[in-house]
Amino acid sequence: MCRSIKTLRPPVLPEEATEEDIRAAALQYVRKVSGFRAPAAHNREVFEQAVAEIAESTAKLLQGIEVRGGAARTAPAPQAVHAADVAQAAQAS
Repeated sequence: MCRSIKTLRPPVLPEEATEEDIRAAALQYVRKVSGFRAPAAHNREVFEQAVAEIAESTAKLLQGIEVRGGAARTAPAPQAVHAADVAQAAQAS
């Protein structure tokens, strides 16, 4: 597993995972699996779509996980991924 992806569920994360936390984990996963830090122009659309789908699946997973002794948590619903968001996140890393 990519070392940059952190656990997003309690009790490891003391507070709710933010949409930013979820997107960052999804971006790191897509980077790891694809082998690219940032996509080439001809791969940008499929790269961005993968980040959006993984972020959405991650939010659903976090919403459904029940930690023993606690209730199911609420994770923010991911928003649509835009090219500028992915490019900005790629440059920040």
